[in-house]
Amino acid sequence: MYQTLQYEENHFVVTVRLNRPEKKNSLNAQMRHELGQLFREIAEKPHVRVLIITGNEEIFCAGADINWLKEVKNFTYEESLKETLELGKLVHRIYSLPQPTIARVNGAAIGGGTGLVAVCDLSIAAKRAQFSFGEVKIGVIPACISPYILRRVGEKVCREFFLTGERLTADRAFEAGLINEVVEEDQLDQAVERRIEQLLTGGPKAIAACKSLLREVPEMGLEEAVTYTARLLADLRKGEEAQEGMAAFLEKRKPKW
Repeated sequence: MYQTLQYEENHFVVTVRLNRPEKKNSLNAQMRHELGQLFREIAEKPHVRVLIITGNEEIFCAGADINWLKEVKNFTYEESLKETLELGKLVHRIYSLPQPTIARVNGAAIGGGTGLVAVCDLSIAAKRAQFSFGEVKIGVIPACISPYILRRVGEKVCREFFLTGERLTADRAFEAGLINEVVEEDQLDQAVERRIEQLLTGGPKAIAACKSLLREVPEMGLEEAVTYTARLLADLRKGEEAQEGMAAFLEKRKPKW
């Protein structure tokens, strides 16, 4: 079904592997298209509760494929704008997926690879992983992913990482708030599984609503946020999921979801 991705669905959990190991899982036009198609499909699958994205073999994603860059270099302005808008829409689609996403960072995540990590809800990295926003070193900028990185780590950190393009260790990325957890390589799957178990304890609709709240509230004034959050909570309370969750809590049992 996919030429550049591997897809595995196991009950409530989907794992997506970037699958161009001979090219260090770098992003090309085909992979970008397939990622967009996949995330559109996942958004329409309510039975999917968690999505994992990782890289095949020993690397997460080395950023843009060199052959893709050769093509982009010769684009007209109109072609370049069309391509960058498509890239921006893909990043937003991943960021706004109703289901929670976990980046399983099994190795280096450079440039666009770091961007993929940053738009996931949670990110767990092997200690050997490295990160970089090195776009300025080839005369461009991390434009399409910048709104999400700024939200995640703030302007101070972005100024340092974007302007210098420095290579970051996993520990440095953790200290900056870019990733959530650093573990030894042989503990990576165990750490991811632990996060999956935590996410599955929450109501699917409640988690989707939380993701919506986290996207929307920072853009609101306080008065608007008061009304928005009150209505969101009131709507959830009357739904079957919240009714079951509150009943389970009162009856001291696990909810049925």
